[in-house]
Amino acid sequence: MLAVKSNRSKIIILAGIVIIASLFYQFSGIDIEYFSYAMSIRTPKLIVMLITAFCIGSASVIFQSIIQNTIVTPCLLGMNSLYILVHTATVFILGSTSFLVTNKTLSFSIDLVVMGFASMLIYGYLFKKTKGNVLYILLAGTVMSTFFSSVTSTLQRIMDPNEYDTLQNALLASFHKVNSSIIGFSIVLIALILLLLRKELALLNVLTLGKNHAINLGVNYDRSVRRLLLGVTLLIAIATAMVGPISFLGLIIANLSRQLFKTYRHSYLIFGSTLIGMVVLIIGQGLIERVFSFSVNISVFINVGGGIYFLYLLLRNRGNV
Repeated sequence: MLAVKSNRSKIIILAGIVIIASLFYQFSGIDIEYFSYAMSIRTPKLIVMLITAFCIGSASVIFQSIIQNTIVTPCLLGMNSLYILVHTATVFILGSTSFLVTNKTLSFSIDLVVMGFASMLIYGYLFKKTKGNVLYILLAGTVMSTFFSSVTSTLQRIMDPNEYDTLQNALLASFHKVNSSIIGFSIVLIALILLLLRKELALLNVLTLGKNHAINLGVNYDRSVRRLLLGVTLLIAIATAMVGPISFLGLIIANLSRQLFKTYRHSYLIFGSTLIGMVVLIIGQGLIERVFSFSVNISVFINVGGGIYFLYLLLRNRGNV
């Protein structure tokens, strides 16, 4: 009972930090003469940061629980590599000034369709063929990610140097130029995913007991895990299509949530991971805009910090991995 109250208190504290960070990000350093203009730029950024943190935070906790390994991230499914390949192929074939590249709403829609279709086709099929073996899915994701990266590298080597420079700027995860027109659609899509997966999400605590235990408790394990995996890939696809690939964010916030809450209840772990992600993105973006004057992208700090944190997790769990 004390642990439950403690975890609730931690959620409330994290939510308070998110609110304070959001207010500081929104209203700090604003000239009252340009208040409306500043709000029109900062509000979409803040909303996208909150959406991204929710998608990556929840997907990472769910993925780690399904795989039963806390040092894996959903990026191993290959969605980040596929996103980079799609954009590279588009610029290579049509050029950086083509309508598919310059129209951000259309580009977002294409990213979602390609990544969503690929996840359902590849992982839905493989899950049936391997009879629900999630390790094969993980291996397939690693292989597909390597394949996508190889094709991308080949295209980038032979494309026009000017096009390559333009492409590199577009592939870094960034909140500098947020497309506000896709926010509403993204929220609706996320709500639809959560609605369709509400039964499977309620069974997460049981699924982490293992396949045999879950089946003995009357759970359709294969169906639940397959649907959750598809949900994870779609959530990652939404976040990646909105801001670009942030490889290590999920690893960092999911493990920080597990360290902070120390519980098997996924309601706390998912909420905790989401709130920590919001704090990281809001404070990180605030520092980039106020201190570094937009000279770097937030993905640079997250990838460096994530790499160091990953090594720490490997050393800490070397006997348990």
